[in-house]
Amino acid sequence: MSVKKYAPFLLIDAILVIIFCAIGRRTHEEANALAGLAKTSWPFLTGLVIGWAATFALYRDKFNAVLLLPTGIVVWLGAVVIGMILRVLSGQGTQFSFIVVATLVLGAFLLGWRALAPLVVKIRTKS
Repeated sequence: MSVKKYAPFLLIDAILVIIFCAIGRRTHEEANALAGLAKTSWPFLTGLVIGWAATFALYRDKFNAVLLLPTGIVVWLGAVVIGMILRVLSGQGTQFSFIVVATLVLGAFLLGWRALAPLVVKIRTKS
């Protein structure tokens, strides 16, 4: 099984995490655009990659990057939980409201496209 064929899906997830971080930085009018975005994004991106690796390792024979369960859930929880732990360890803020917002928005992003994927495939196959 080639890991390369899943790269586009990992890229979608990574872009969505970066968008989440960019929106947050923009909302709070934080300075140092690129360096700040990298500082904010790296914990969540690391958690995302760990979630992907865990899912791939556990479900290697049945791995499907587009599935909500287990892939979407594990990737989402990895991004949030590991991301928050890394934020604490690196001295970044983890206010309760931020944890709630991050959990909900990353859930909407990382699970949302997976929920829509079967519909898109169904529409495309009818065309």
